[in-house]
Amino acid sequence: MATVKGSDHQQLIKRVTWVVALGVLLNPLNSSMISVALLNIGADFGISLATVTWLISSFYLAATVGQPLMGKLADLFGPRRVFSIGMALVIVSSILSVWAPSFGWLLVLRIVQAFGTTGAFPAGLSILRSVSRTADDTEGKSSASSLGLISIAANVMAAFGPTLGGLLVAYSGWQSIFWINIPIALLVLLLVFKWVPADSKNPPSDERKSVLHMIDLPGIVLFSGMFTSLMLFLISLGKGTQWWLLIIVPIAAALLILRELRTDKPFLDVKMLASNIRLTSVFAQYAGLNMVFYSLFFGLPLWLGQVRGYDPQMVGLLMLPFAGIGVLTTPLAVRMIGRSGYRQPIIVGSIVLAIGTLLLLVLGPHTPITIILFVFAVIGISNGMNNMGLSTALYSITKPEDTGIASGLFQTFRSVGSIFSTSLLGLIFGGSVTTSGLHIIAVVTAVISAGLLAVGCSRRLT
Repeated sequence: MATVKGSDHQQLIKRVTWVVALGVLLNPLNSSMISVALLNIGADFGISLATVTWLISSFYLAATVGQPLMGKLADLFGPRRVFSIGMALVIVSSILSVWAPSFGWLLVLRIVQAFGTTGAFPAGLSILRSVSRTADDTEGKSSASSLGLISIAANVMAAFGPTLGGLLVAYSGWQSIFWINIPIALLVLLLVFKWVPADSKNPPSDERKSVLHMIDLPGIVLFSGMFTSLMLFLISLGKGTQWWLLIIVPIAAALLILRELRTDKPFLDVKMLASNIRLTSVFAQYAGLNMVFYSLFFGLPLWLGQVRGYDPQMVGLLMLPFAGIGVLTTPLAVRMIGRSGYRQPIIVGSIVLAIGTLLLLVLGPHTPITIILFVFAVIGISNGMNNMGLSTALYSITKPEDTGIASGLFQTFRSVGSIFSTSLLGLIFGGSVTTSGLHIIAVVTAVISAGLLAVGCSRRLT
């Protein structure tokens, strides 16, 4: 690929950045829009809430596996090719989801959609890196600007996904949250073919033959089996508890650890987790934070729709302070870090989160909307603080040569927290959505928030 200089290379980087940003936003968009569509989907297919929440947990489990998998495939087969295949998977799965004949089909298509959307981030960053080097701008200001735009796009979509989803479901039914992917993914594909340079020549055939070794398929299977068994066990509690599943979990965990210690291409880098306690603590905090966030992110719309009787459009609007204020508090967290280090926003965010989750105990069937908005806003304030603080802690604690692996594990633990949140919702709201159930979730998330605060205050662990 020839080196491009001057205004031409800046234009190339800008175009590729917009293409990657459009592709990346599909993942947070699809993970957040569905929060206001769960009740409608459950009613259409005649299934319980515990069952319909599998649309969430399966998405995050697939994303956990998909991101490192698609990243390795991008290295082996070319990022442009993998990025394009991801967009094609989104288009096909979205079209078929609209006409899914059963919930089982919808669940499978949702998993395919997760793999398609999650490939955009690792493949997209590889494309950007390649273009920057071609443009004689290796990891320079243009690259930093590009990453900033992609991050903003992802955060904004995650924040406003429920609001957009509420509008779509209210006027066009739950199928519309799948329809909206099609024009976006088609546009991205068109721009990929028009603007993104072709991949370099294919890797040697012996590298392709080693693809199964590179992606650590046994590790992926054991990891997926462990978490699927654990989720099924948690959901079964109190209603025909499936104790045999609890036997599978430690066996799968032990086999996973043994496997990952022996392979040179681990899916889950156990050696890194064992050698750096402070880094492992950051991962654990991030998993706990996301368990709290997603328990409320998906649980509150269910309560607003089932108990308060609001339509999806109103639910989406009420969720705006919860998800959106975090975008506004992120700059404040950045200033805190610059002045006092990363621990301050973690501690402040955890305190605010604990207060906000406890305030959920005042909510009931007749609570004024102003009080609901206030409580949601308090919780929302903590989102930007905690996320920025832990992200900075990750890069401060990690050795430079381990940054790539640590970043991947960071996202893995985010998905782990999300998966546990859906298990909690299935356990508490499995029979029916009630205010007492919301209060149980409030207590559980408040206890987790207090734990996050305790760990954040410990200089030995953070």
